[in-house]
Amino acid sequence: MAQKPDAAELKEYTEAADAWFKENTVRDPGFMLPLTFMEVSTDEQFDFLREWQRKVYEAGYLGASWPKEYGGGGLHTDFQRAATRAMKKYDAPIMLNAIGNGWAGPLILDLGSEEQKQKYIKGMLNAEDIWCQGFSEPEHGSDLGNAQLKAVKDGDEYVLNGSKIWTSLGDRAKYMILLARTDFEAENKYKGLSFFLNPMKIDGISTSRIKKLTGEYGFVQTFFTDARISADCLFGGEGNGWSMAMKTLEYERGAKVKPVGGYFVKELDVMQIVELAKNSMRNGKPLLDDPVMRDKMTQYMIDIQALNLNNTRRRMPQLMQDKPMGLPLMNKLARTELIRELTEFSLGFQGTKAGYYVGDENAVDDGYWHRSYLNSFSATIGGGTSEIQRNIVAEHALGLPKTR
Repeated sequence: MAQKPDAAELKEYTEAADAWFKENTVRDPGFMLPLTFMEVSTDEQFDFLREWQRKVYEAGYLGASWPKEYGGGGLHTDFQRAATRAMKKYDAPIMLNAIGNGWAGPLILDLGSEEQKQKYIKGMLNAEDIWCQGFSEPEHGSDLGNAQLKAVKDGDEYVLNGSKIWTSLGDRAKYMILLARTDFEAENKYKGLSFFLNPMKIDGISTSRIKKLTGEYGFVQTFFTDARISADCLFGGEGNGWSMAMKTLEYERGAKVKPVGGYFVKELDVMQIVELAKNSMRNGKPLLDDPVMRDKMTQYMIDIQALNLNNTRRRMPQLMQDKPMGLPLMNKLARTELIRELTEFSLGFQGTKAGYYVGDENAVDDGYWHRSYLNSFSATIGGGTSEIQRNIVAEHALGLPKTR
């Protein structure tokens, strides 16, 4: 682990990062920028964000704390956190390669071979190699353990047949982290699963874009028809797919963090809602003259601050002794549900203008709040629905019995 920096080193790095993002952040490229990696729909959005990630990486502000021998900066995580704070300060665009940088990369760094780390990590960081995730299937909803995509061993290859759905960036990705069934006779459904680092640009793999309610095409369905991949793509050993998937979901849900830097989802600034409320009227009076609305706004501000403080607290073992996994396990549930509530709240005081969407001249802030609200639901579903997250917290943090 890299040595913790002294105050002077960190100050110098922080000032350099601040200056770089102040000078280089593009806020209006001439088209609508996605708020999350799940909204990347057009070629111009994809190309812009890919180039932006490459630029941030080459400046030394992405992957700063990942091992230098694999393409990272080899610095202490305090440096990367300082760079990320600068990104947020200047409202920088999101990092594109969420699956690679956020989930597959940490998994490979933790459990991968030396060869795999050398092969995959740098391409994730500089956005040359985009990754996607092949977990969900059309017929099985949130029942990940019942995945049925077949991976049949044939010599030095596996033959894949089946489909995956809700594959963010699946039509643009070079690799997929794939959960597939290699044994249909296993003693239970979990032991029949295996995990693959699957190439996407091969014969037998095709994608179909899915249009969302927002009008965007952030997801695809991915079809596998006698697609052949090398047995070397197997990760973690045959039959260990469930364990690898659960490890991956620890990163996706924020229960475990190996900070690469930046963010894949724009965090909602509660002060933007305060400003919106200040400029809103109800019955001819400022909205915030209403004590009920002021009370609701204050409560949301308290909730946001509590989440941010808990994020700091979880890095302090002395403050986590009672229930060590409580905060990590609740993070995804609490944050995504709060954002959904906040964006819905913002629509509630826009009056009739809340009915106008992106592109309509009557829409408030060009439909930003409506778009944020509709897209907030995807975060409450991806990585395990909020219902599943509540069960996880109940069972693993509170020690409650499984429901039947």
